[in-house]
Amino acid sequence: MARVKKALNAKKKHKKVLKLTKGFYGQKSKVFRAANPAMMRSLRSSYVGRKNRKRDFRKLWIARINAATRLNGMSYSRFMNGLKVANVQINRKMLSEMAIHDPAGFSKLVETAKSSLAK
Repeated sequence: MARVKKALNAKKKHKKVLKLTKGFYGQKSKVFRAANPAMMRSLRSSYVGRKNRKRDFRKLWIARINAATRLNGMSYSRFMNGLKVANVQINRKMLSEMAIHDPAGFSKLVETAKSSLAK
């Protein structure tokens, strides 16, 4: 059986890793043995970061909606429950945008939620 040399495949793999770790500090960007775990960790962290960003934006939207509803004399949870009872389906992102850019329209939504809870 013929001898198989792995130099070409190893070189491709090393170049791929070193390309991903470009800009890292010290050996982590120059030496494969140091760069490989650093790359694995950075890819894992970036995956987690993408999930956390969604969480952070949802928290921001809720805080904005809560502030706007309290200006209109209602709490966030009662407001959201009132919208659900009134069968109004607007996501939190749009509600927070309305609270900032269209306070009059948002106050109408608060009135809708109040009237649906009063029934």
